[in-house]
Amino acid sequence: MSRPQPAPQQAARPRPPQQAGHGLAAKVAHLGDFHVPPRAVAITLLAIPVGAAAALVAVGLLKLIALFTNLAFHGRLSIADATPHGTPHRWLLLVMPIVGGLVIGLMARYGSEKIRGHGMPEAIESILVGGSRVQPRVAVLKPTSAAVSIGTGGPFGAEGPIIMTGGAVGSILAQFLKVTTDERKALLVAGSAAGMAATFNAPLAAILLAVELLLFEWRPRTYLPVAVAAVTATLVRGPILGTAPLFGGAHVPAHLAPSAYGLCVVAGLAAGLLALGATALVYFSEDLFAKLPFHWMWWPAIGGAIIGIGGWFEPHALGVGYDVIDQLLTGRATVGLVLGILVVKTLIWGLSLGSGTSGGVLAPMFMIGGALGAAEGLVFPHVSPGFWALVSLAGVLGGVMRSPLTGIVFCIELTHELNALIPMVITASAAYLLSVIVLKRSVLTEKLARRGLHLTREYSVDPLETHLVRQLETPVTATFRAATTAGEAAAALRSDAHADPREQLAAQRLYPVLDEADRLLGVVTRRELAHRDGADATPLGELARPAVTAHDDETLRALANRMAQHDITRILIVSRDAPARPEGIVSLRHLLHARRIDVHEEQHAQRHLGIRRTTAASPAPAPEAAEEALAAVPAQQASSGSTALSETH
Repeated sequence: MSRPQPAPQQAARPRPPQQAGHGLAAKVAHLGDFHVPPRAVAITLLAIPVGAAAALVAVGLLKLIALFTNLAFHGRLSIADATPHGTPHRWLLLVMPIVGGLVIGLMARYGSEKIRGHGMPEAIESILVGGSRVQPRVAVLKPTSAAVSIGTGGPFGAEGPIIMTGGAVGSILAQFLKVTTDERKALLVAGSAAGMAATFNAPLAAILLAVELLLFEWRPRTYLPVAVAAVTATLVRGPILGTAPLFGGAHVPAHLAPSAYGLCVVAGLAAGLLALGATALVYFSEDLFAKLPFHWMWWPAIGGAIIGIGGWFEPHALGVGYDVIDQLLTGRATVGLVLGILVVKTLIWGLSLGSGTSGGVLAPMFMIGGALGAAEGLVFPHVSPGFWALVSLAGVLGGVMRSPLTGIVFCIELTHELNALIPMVITASAAYLLSVIVLKRSVLTEKLARRGLHLTREYSVDPLETHLVRQLETPVTATFRAATTAGEAAAALRSDAHADPREQLAAQRLYPVLDEADRLLGVVTRRELAHRDGADATPLGELARPAVTAHDDETLRALANRMAQHDITRILIVSRDAPARPEGIVSLRHLLHARRIDVHEEQHAQRHLGIRRTTAASPAPAPEAAEEALAAVPAQQASSGSTALSETH
């Protein structure tokens, strides 16, 4: 009976990188900080027409909102800027929001239900579960429904629908092309960012919003198309809507009193509390509407009635309200307007949004956050007109969206107030801290959770990307010749059943099959051999399947991707210089060990400097020794794996 052959060349025990010498630098020269797919440049170029088209769509939506506002409240056919509170007929403030709600309900029922909501969760959902595919009719119905909603007095913003519509532009273009899902996602998000950049003349904030809320990654393959589309949209917007900041500045002085920075923390906590209340109000309202005994088609009309009642008491709370935001940020708002917006706008926005109508959340947050800060300015020390409104606006954005960087940059681009940068960082960070501690999800992601989807917004480097194969691979200790029969190999395994566990053939589980020249022909697994009887004369050369291999200078992430692609749990490691000579094995257990290292580093706390106390306990190991012990995987344990794992190669 033929016995398995010892490995022609056993791999040396892997050494930690710091001990392996300078020669390792050459072995990782092929690895880079970023991976750029070959088609990334082509997708980036496609983002130029996507950005231009999304900008035109955004401008068109703003004009469409103005058209419906003029028709509903002023009885004229015009696309000039208009506001609901300027109507000469006060009764229209009660009636038109209800009419708009009826129209939206009909559009959602007989057009597409996807027009309901404020746009961003729908865009996220299409990325997560829809393969970044958006129906063409949504690209028409979503902006139209938003224009009807806002134009008839809805206290919403245009940015959410524009994000969804701009994304639809990119998605539809991608659907005409033969692209991957990731490439289609890049174009969808590029269109979304372009629409937002064109709406607010804020390209950098649009890029950050895309990264923090839509992309779920920071990679050249997606960042570059988004950046190009946002810049293109901003350039297209300029000749049409101008390049000036959207709102007037607060004229913040370059130097503030130390007490002002402390009060920024207070303002941030207040903004965080407001964010908590606004988020709770939206989903409290949604739960109430879900209990109504009639079809959801009628819910937006009820939401419209709520809007109308609020508008009767505070007409300035209706519509997008850019003029009111400007008054708040420049310190020109009266006390009555500030309090009216803070109370009425918050209530009608939160309650009506839960009805499933169409509209965005950013512009309302601008107004509500600005009103909160203006109210604080009545009691806080004076810094400059509109200063507290500006920093509170950043705080509310950081708390509601849980995107503090986006909120800070947004406020700077909207006002060009660079002197307010540090105060806004303090305020937005304090609001963000309170929000993430108290709430599990934001107003944007809670809707996804209610649809059974979970989204984590934490970004970190994959620990598998920071470990190389050579750090964890186990040497090959046994091989079979191609001429060995399956019966002989099975008998050899059974005869080793009572041997030292370190010497058992079963411990390796994956066996290279070599020809007479010690060249790799394929592999067989322990499970495949265990079912063979001693009379099976099939040569292993015929039984072996092609080997999937990796190199010791690859990252564990690349290896994990290859294992997932081929549906295997073990993979052979070969040298780049000798690809037909197996040197090591990496199993799924090695990958879990790399994860375990990451968990250990996150949870294990130890002091490296300080006064040491003399105790009877054993001294702690040196950090280097502990790290080396942690990185080492016992050969038998790593190669044997768990019996619960699949043993297919």
